[in-house]
Amino acid sequence: MELSVYNIKGEATGKTVVLNDSVFGIEPNDHAIYLDVKQFLANGRQGTHKSKERSELSGSTRKLKRQKGTGGARSGDINSPVMVGGARVFGPKPRDYHFKLNKKVKSLARKSALAYKAQENAIIVVEDFAFEAPKTKEFVALTKGLQVADKKLVLVLADQNKNVYLSARNLEKASVVTVPELNTFKVLDAKCLVLTEASLAVINNF
Repeated sequence: MELSVYNIKGEATGKTVVLNDSVFGIEPNDHAIYLDVKQFLANGRQGTHKSKERSELSGSTRKLKRQKGTGGARSGDINSPVMVGGARVFGPKPRDYHFKLNKKVKSLARKSALAYKAQENAIIVVEDFAFEAPKTKEFVALTKGLQVADKKLVLVLADQNKNVYLSARNLEKASVVTVPELNTFKVLDAKCLVLTEASLAVINNF
């Protein structure tokens, strides 16, 4: 699959690049995508949720009424889970949600996500560029030139570029990542994927 290369003004440069079929042309594996996204979201969970159980609640342990002869149900102390303000049964406890996923599964999931973007024609390739200083205005001009200003996009760079990153930091629908930071969730979460020539050369070798 061939794509045209654009400059930062959104003008075609006349150059074309080839998307590697072994990455962008595979049959997407939905289950691998599910597992990778599930792991990404699970690993982001703090896991510090906690509710008090019966033994941890402050309150009298006196039996509220006698066992028999009241005509009502028997009841224990005021900390009972059936009482208003009582403890919680089997409440959440602090836990770690992390789980392991094989590298080959994660690699397949990322390739599958990229293949979906290729099928949707949601990939744009731009020339390598850099900003002399952090300017949000310049990044907005870039998105308008590429006609993706109203879309949620991810710009993928081959290497860290602080000025480009800071230029996009204030924009809600735009994010800048390097190739090692690109994961399945980020690819699927974006409506449009903007790749530089250098980053595409690396991604083609996934």
